[in-house]
Amino acid sequence: MHSQPLPTQPAPRLSAPTGPHSTHEVTNQAETLVDYNLFAHNQALQAALAFNAPSLDVQALHTLGAQWGSAAMQEHARLANVHTPQLRAHDRTGRRIDQVEFHPSYHALMAAATAAGLHASPWAPGQAFSHTRRAAAFMLFTEAEPSILCPISMTYAVMPALKANAAIYAAWSPGLLAPNYDPQLSLYSRKSGLTMGMGMTEKQGGSDVRANTTQATLQGSDAWGQRYSLVGHKWFFSAPMCDAFLVLAQTPAGLSCFFIPRVLPDFADPGSAGTLNAIRIQRLKDKLGNKANASSEVEFLGATAWLVGEEGRGVAQILEMGTMTRLDCALGTSGLMRQALSIALHHTAQRNAFGKRLIEQPLMRNVLADLAIESEAACALSMRLARSFDHADDAHERLMGRLLTPIAKYWICKRGSAFAQEAMECLGGNGYVEEGGEGTMARIYREMPLNSIWEGAGNIMALDLLRALRKGDVAHALARELAPARGAHPALDRLAAALPARVELMAHETEARRLAQDVALAVQAALLYQSAPAAVFQAFCDSRLGGNWGYTFGTLGDGVDFDTILARAMPTATRTHA
Repeated sequence: MHSQPLPTQPAPRLSAPTGPHSTHEVTNQAETLVDYNLFAHNQALQAALAFNAPSLDVQALHTLGAQWGSAAMQEHARLANVHTPQLRAHDRTGRRIDQVEFHPSYHALMAAATAAGLHASPWAPGQAFSHTRRAAAFMLFTEAEPSILCPISMTYAVMPALKANAAIYAAWSPGLLAPNYDPQLSLYSRKSGLTMGMGMTEKQGGSDVRANTTQATLQGSDAWGQRYSLVGHKWFFSAPMCDAFLVLAQTPAGLSCFFIPRVLPDFADPGSAGTLNAIRIQRLKDKLGNKANASSEVEFLGATAWLVGEEGRGVAQILEMGTMTRLDCALGTSGLMRQALSIALHHTAQRNAFGKRLIEQPLMRNVLADLAIESEAACALSMRLARSFDHADDAHERLMGRLLTPIAKYWICKRGSAFAQEAMECLGGNGYVEEGGEGTMARIYREMPLNSIWEGAGNIMALDLLRALRKGDVAHALARELAPARGAHPALDRLAAALPARVELMAHETEARRLAQDVALAVQAALLYQSAPAAVFQAFCDSRLGGNWGYTFGTLGDGVDFDTILARAMPTATRTHA
């Protein structure tokens, strides 16, 4: 076999064909949806905010919507996902450094998210509707780039738990609350901003964290409290470039929660730059999606950590943090739904087929309207859950937060993958490729399963719902939540009448998924009745509750007001081709 010789001269330059040799001009291709205001063109989100936080000043969201819908932000998102994180376990001399390198666009995205306070703003004092405002912004940022939000979400979730160690909270909270992003690996006190991650699951246990084997051995105490040495591993150690982590490890009293920083302080020498903790990054996960974010496997080889909260109470603390991250799963999927819907609407409004624009074709109108209804229902439920976080001192809101967290996480995230597939199909082959603005659709599709799996897959959420049903008078709280829509639609009335008895009986474990689905649909319907046009509410109830629906999107029945539904969902930056 003879090999081809390497070229010694530049290859000839090809010229574009002209005149009789030109086969065609490029026509009937949709322009990229870019440089538009994500918030100003999202009527469903505006309505959800008006319903849940009527006095909230939304001007900042308009500003963020314009910034995050820009071409520059889209390019950062593309580059951060194409140039994925790289592990640098050793330096050139063979010394362990355990660092992860990122493309500059990743850092730009992180800086934008922290500047908007997505990581910690609700924990700053004196802000009304802080969780609701942050939830809306989180959804908007998800449309720009979802995967970098992993460390943002975890920082948000760990802040309340960190208060269980007052000394660490006092030392770290100023940096965690700061609206700054500082990527350098350095002692916490030398940084302008801090982020935190988590390490809970291990190879042998997964969601069953009680099976963890990492051992914590008491070494003494210092300015941060009881100090331990950790030996073990973590199968999913999310965002290993964060400044510190909350992890689970076994003590004589049982599974406990520990604070483990990357760089250790020297309490005897306040001027010291600190030393690198014994956290060894074994490898980065090669994931289906979520490419811009680094997820890792690590080992603790005598890593130094401090107890947070009571020894043996680690599981309870993890459940509290899970409430926050599960909210973000629902918000994130809702944001991805909205982005996929916007791209599909924008494309079909420009693309012609069989003598009409795609959006004028009856079957396509049915598909798009069905997706629009699903997207608005997801937004309404996610934002209602966020509202409960702002009113935790209210007994009803506490119950609804406990009930709606597993329901929203389960149902919205379960719907995400099917939603993304249908939206991709609206673009045909253009949606399946990775390049250009429409290539975002492929990234959305790969991202969708993550929120359903992360922080507890479907079965875990269904079981959590059963636990929630044991907390207070949930049946009465649910009836109160559905009451404003009583009499609005017969199918909703039938479902609402049947739910209290099912809740009181605390459905058998094998029926928990069905109960989660039905509660989610009932609450979504009641919310749409109060915040959406009648056309949206009627079509939702007729299809999801009344049975006038098929097994796929695009199977709405006769009588649907497609014009109203599509006009409400359309990103108004769309320009149609003649």
